[in-house]
Amino acid sequence: MALGKYTRVDGRRSSSWCSTVTVVVFVALCLVGVWMMTSSSVIPVHNGDEAHETKNEVKEQTDIKEEAANEVGNSNTRQFEDNQGDLPEDATKGDINVSSEDNSNLSEKQDEKFEENPVERSSEDSKTEDKSSETEKKDRKTDDEGSNTENESNSESSENNEDSDETSTKDSDSNESENKFESDDNKKSDTDESEKQSDNSDETTDSRIEEKVEDSDNKESDENSSLKNTNDNTKQQSSNEVFPSGAQSELQDESTTETGSWSTQAAESKNEKESQESSKPAGYNWKLCNVSAGPDFIPCLDNWKAIRNLRSTKHYKHRERHCPEEPPTCVVPVPDGYKRSIEWPRSREKIWYHNVPHTKLAQVKGHQNWVKVTGEYLTFPGGGTQFKHGALHYIDFIQETVPDIAWGKRTRVILDVGCGVASFGGFLFERDVLAMSLAPKDEHEAQVQFALERGIPAISAVMGTKRLPFPGKVFDVVHCARCRVPWHIEGGKLLLELNRVLRPGGFFVWSATPIYQKLPEDVEIWNAMKALTKAICWELVSISKDQVNGVGVAVYKKPSSNECYEQRSKNEPPLCLDSDDPNAAWNVKLKACIHKAPVSSTERGSKLPAKWPARLTKVPYWLLSSQVGVYGKPAPEDFTSDYEHWKRVVSKSYLNGLGIQWSNIRNVMDMRSIYGGFAAALKDLNVWVMNVVSIDSPDTLPIIYERGLFGIYHDWCESFSTYPRTYDLLHADHLFSSLKKRCNLAAVVAEADRILRPEGKLIVRDSVEIIEELESMLRSLQWKVRMTYSKDKEGLLCVQKSMWRPKEQEKLEYAII
Repeated sequence: MALGKYTRVDGRRSSSWCSTVTVVVFVALCLVGVWMMTSSSVIPVHNGDEAHETKNEVKEQTDIKEEAANEVGNSNTRQFEDNQGDLPEDATKGDINVSSEDNSNLSEKQDEKFEENPVERSSEDSKTEDKSSETEKKDRKTDDEGSNTENESNSESSENNEDSDETSTKDSDSNESENKFESDDNKKSDTDESEKQSDNSDETTDSRIEEKVEDSDNKESDENSSLKNTNDNTKQQSSNEVFPSGAQSELQDESTTETGSWSTQAAESKNEKESQESSKPAGYNWKLCNVSAGPDFIPCLDNWKAIRNLRSTKHYKHRERHCPEEPPTCVVPVPDGYKRSIEWPRSREKIWYHNVPHTKLAQVKGHQNWVKVTGEYLTFPGGGTQFKHGALHYIDFIQETVPDIAWGKRTRVILDVGCGVASFGGFLFERDVLAMSLAPKDEHEAQVQFALERGIPAISAVMGTKRLPFPGKVFDVVHCARCRVPWHIEGGKLLLELNRVLRPGGFFVWSATPIYQKLPEDVEIWNAMKALTKAICWELVSISKDQVNGVGVAVYKKPSSNECYEQRSKNEPPLCLDSDDPNAAWNVKLKACIHKAPVSSTERGSKLPAKWPARLTKVPYWLLSSQVGVYGKPAPEDFTSDYEHWKRVVSKSYLNGLGIQWSNIRNVMDMRSIYGGFAAALKDLNVWVMNVVSIDSPDTLPIIYERGLFGIYHDWCESFSTYPRTYDLLHADHLFSSLKKRCNLAAVVAEADRILRPEGKLIVRDSVEIIEELESMLRSLQWKVRMTYSKDKEGLLCVQKSMWRPKEQEKLEYAII
C-alpha cells in the first residue's frame, strides 16, 4: 500500500509537471505573439526558436544548471552561424574551408562567457520570464544579422520541437556544420524556404541596415554587459556575418580603436589654447620709445647724451653716428594719420603730409621748388637749389657738357653728396642710373626722410671726421650741387675722401657758386679748389654754365694711373702708405692722403667695368679662379652660382609664392648681401635694393658695385642710419644666426620694426631654431605671419608688419634733449 501510495504521488507529480510545461509553453507563445505584433522587424520568424528555448527552459527545472547554460549557449551560437544555402554564391566562395571545428570553438567561447557571468534567479518563474525577455533581445539581434540566418534558426527550431530528446539536440548542434555541407536532402526544404524569404527581404535590406545602425544606440544600455563579454568574439564573427561587413562592423570596430586620423575636440582646443599662449609676448615685453625725436627717432643720430659730451662741433661730429652702449629694444611710435605710402612713380611727385609731417623745409626751400605743401600732400616739383627748373634738364645738360659720362651706360652708380630731397637721384632713374644720396640730419628738417618716402635711395650721413661706409674705387660719378661741404680746408681731407671712393677714370661733378660768381668768398674758394684739384691730379674736363637755371658746372676726372702722382714737384697731399687699405671704411678716421691707382691689370680699378646692363651679370675681370669664393667654389663660379640661385628663388618663390603685391614694393633692403644676387634678380621690377654687407662678413661689397648695384657696410648690433618707416621689404638670408652670439636679437628685431613701413614685409631664411625664435618675437609684435616653411633644418619665414604699437612707454634718457 505504501508503495502504491508513493506511486500515485509520483504520478500526480508527473501530471503536475506536464501541466506546468503546457502552461509555460502557452504563455511563451502568447508573449511571442505580442512581441511579433509590436516588433519593428521586417520578418519576425522566430516562433520555433521561442518554443524550443521555452521547452529547454522547462527541462532545466529538473536538470543541472550547468547543462542548461550549455544548452542556451549552443542555441545562441546557432543564431550566428551561416547556412551555405542561405548565402549568395559569391559570398560562400571564400568560406569553403570553414570547418565545424570553428563553430564548436565559437560555442565553447560563448559557453565560457556565459559561465563567467552567471545570472541568478530568485525563482523558477522569474527565471522563465527573464529568459523570455532575453530571447526577445536575441531575436532582435538575430534580425540584425539578416534574413538568411532567420530562416536557418526557424528550420532548426522546428526540428528541435519534434525531437525533445536532449541527447539528439546536442548531437544536431555539434554536427550542424557537417550537415550544412554534406546533407543536401536534409537542407533542401530549408534552402527553398530561405530563398523565398530572401527574395522578399532583398528590397528592404539596405533600409534595415540603416535602421540597425540607428537602433544600435538604443540597444547599447540593454546590451552593455553582453557587449563586454562578446567583444573579442565579435571580431572573429564579423567575417562570417552577412551585414556587419558594412556599417555595423565599422561601428563595432570603432569601440576598439584609437582616434584614428581625426584628433579629438579636446585635443584641438588644447592645442589652439597653447598656440595662443605661445603667441603672447613670452619674454618680449615691448614698450614704446619715449624720446625727443618721437616718430623720427634714429638711435645712433639722436644720442643727445653723447652729443652734449662732445668738446667741439667744428668737424660735424655732432652729425656723425654716436650709438648708445645698449641698442634700444623699444619700438618707435607711428605718426597720427599715417597712411600706406603712395606707389612709385607717383610718389616721386607727392607724398602724404601726415607720413612726414614737417613743413619747415617747404618754408625755407619752397621758392627753389624743393617741396611744397598742397592740401593733404607734400609735393615735389622736381627742382633743387641748382636746378630750379627741373632735374631732368640739369641731368641732360651735364651729359651734353661731358658726353663720356654717358648716363645709364658708362655711368651707372653715383654718389650724391648733400642731396637735399634727392630729386636729382629720383630723376636719374629715368636714365637707368642708381644714386646713393646722402645728407646729414641737420636743420634741413627730414630731407632724407622725404627722399625715402618718395621712393628714392638715401642715407643719413655726413662728411665729418670718419670715412664714408663705402669701399674704395666704386662710384662712377660723385655729384655735389651746393652741398655746403668745405672741400678745400685742412689739406683737402674731405675731397680726398671723395677721391678714395671714386673709381679711377671717374668724374666729380661740382655745381656751386664759386664756379660762376665773383664774390670775394667765392673767388677764394675757387682758387683753393683749383690748387687742390691740381695737386691730387684731377683733370678739369669742363666748366660750363646752364643758361636755363643760371648756374655753372665744373666736371673733374680722376686719373687712371700713378704717373701724375710721381711727377709732382711737391708730395702734397702725400700718398697714403701701402698699408693703408682704401676699402677699410667702418669707423676709420679720415686721412689727408692720396691712395694710389692700381698697377696690375688684374687689380680692381685698373680698367672700367663693362657698360650697363652687361656688367650686372658679367663676372668681374679681377675675380680669379685661384680665389676661393664665399661658398667654397672658385670665385667666378661662386659668383655665377649665387646669381643663378637667387634668380630661381625670386622667380619661383618670392614673386608668386609669398603673396607679396610687388606693385606696393619700392624700397628694398638685403640685410646680408653677398654678391648682390638677390638685388640682381629683381632688376626687372620697379624697385631698388640697398645691399648691406655686415662688417663681420666677407667683404664682397666691391663686387656688388662692380656689377652696377650699390650698398653699404653696417654692424647690425647698432641701428641703421635711416629714418623710421623707410623700407617696404627687408630680406635677411642667415643674418640672425650670424648675429645671435654677439648681438641682442630683440634689439635687431626692434630695429627691423623701426625701419620697416607698416604693412611692409620681412623675409627671413635661416635655421629652423632661429626661425622659430623670430616667429615668436614677431608674433608678440602683432606682426602677421604670412608663411613659414622648413626642410632639412633650414627654414623660411615671411611676415608682415602691423600698425600695432604698445601702450607702455620706455624713456630713453640718452635720447632726451
